[in-house]
Amino acid sequence: MNRTTVSLIAGVAALAAVTGFASMSEPDTSGSDTAKAAAQLPVERTSLLCPAPSTSDLAETAYTSFTPVAEGTGDDGTAELTAAGEEPADGKTDANKDDKKDDGKDGKEKAVLTPKEPGKPVTGEASGAEAPALVGTAEGRLAPGWTVQQTTEIPAGSGRGLLGTNCTAPDTEFWFPGASTAKERTDYAHLTNPDDSAAVADIELYGKDGALKSTVGEGIQIPPHSSEAVLLSTLIDEPQTNLTVHVTVRSGRVAAAVQAIDDQLGGDWLGPSTDPAGSLVLPGIPKDATSVRLVAFAPGEADADLKVRLASPNGPITPAGNETLHIKAGMTAAIDLGDVTRGEAGSLMLTPTGRPTPVVAALKVVRGKGDKQETAFIPATAPVDTRATAADNRSKGSTLSLVAPGRAAKVKVTASAGSGGGTAASKTYTIKGGTTQNVEPPVPSGLKGTYALTVEPQSGGPVYAARMLEAASGGVPMFTMQTLPDDRGTVEVPDAAQDLSVLQK
Repeated sequence: MNRTTVSLIAGVAALAAVTGFASMSEPDTSGSDTAKAAAQLPVERTSLLCPAPSTSDLAETAYTSFTPVAEGTGDDGTAELTAAGEEPADGKTDANKDDKKDDGKDGKEKAVLTPKEPGKPVTGEASGAEAPALVGTAEGRLAPGWTVQQTTEIPAGSGRGLLGTNCTAPDTEFWFPGASTAKERTDYAHLTNPDDSAAVADIELYGKDGALKSTVGEGIQIPPHSSEAVLLSTLIDEPQTNLTVHVTVRSGRVAAAVQAIDDQLGGDWLGPSTDPAGSLVLPGIPKDATSVRLVAFAPGEADADLKVRLASPNGPITPAGNETLHIKAGMTAAIDLGDVTRGEAGSLMLTPTGRPTPVVAALKVVRGKGDKQETAFIPATAPVDTRATAADNRSKGSTLSLVAPGRAAKVKVTASAGSGGGTAASKTYTIKGGTTQNVEPPVPSGLKGTYALTVEPQSGGPVYAARMLEAASGGVPMFTMQTLPDDRGTVEVPDAAQDLSVLQK
């Protein structure tokens, strides 16, 4: 075997470790299972982008960064979040160049967050309507599982409430069922470009009767290291109560999120649904929810028929009058489930009644009554494979929901050290099959500041998770929900020895 082949294999393995999503295995020509030789290695670089938090002068935004401690990462690593549209602190845009710290001179933008070590949260803050979108990169030991939470509190006025979102990695396609252009709603699609060249994206809208004509949503330009907020109501002529937003990227890549603001019900961020699938789980409906609306969309050419069930603490139940949901191909469907949880923890499970048809879905959840109501959203999410993290937990106001839609599962939950001090603590929970459990998460002893919760399945069937963060103000039950998909902190890389033996034959 020549040196070129060896170098090629090493290069592909290194690329997989850097990108965080590549995977490969050689064909099994010898009768042995070479896939079993694949190893899980920590990713070496992670990018996250945070949308501009608010247009309100009253907005107060907190940022919390956290990287779990991981094995095999080495001792070196850097991470930094800076304002989109600004030159990085070292004046360079190439992440592979030597890192230099900002000295606050020459007009360079000082980093909003600069994490130093895994296992301990780092916090930052911003005020008012001028807070920008953020672009960030973590490398080395700070990259695997890097999580950043953006939490904004607006005490009054348009968008009043607690608005939270996980800063997300750039991609090329996003689905957002649950948006609206109704007269009481002001919804923006935020598109953030982390790269050195411009990105070009399209925004398609789908209502109850199918695709809505719009040329304004085509070919949207997002300059390098910048963010664009697109008001959805400017893309179509007639108001639509239930919309599915589809963002596709023609050139480059972006991070996308929808900010939904209601004149009466406050506001929050609507995160993207997981990729279209035949079965979906929407975890963590608050037990005191006064109104729950399911919005779903079938992106293919076939209609979808779904069985609707609630995973309660005692097992699956079927909501009376809403046993099934029919979704016509290319159209958005919605059903109101009312106070479906009836004072208990719950998660929605959608499964096909017949042949599986890929769908996307999200829940609009309302808490409170009268003029003291607040809104949040729960998109369908992926299960926790190895590990997931929720940052920005306080001494009070955090509720962790765990659901095992199939077999029972054992789950380890770890509370990190606090951003200002404290000692990490762990606890293990057993979740019965077909149930949702709202667990009281462990709290670091001697907690100062905020802390992160890390969820790690130990055994059993798939586990889905969500975190609710509360901050009641003036009698309004302000809250925000974040689902916890796997953090993709590791990547599958084949064992070199096995692959070389295959190529030698």
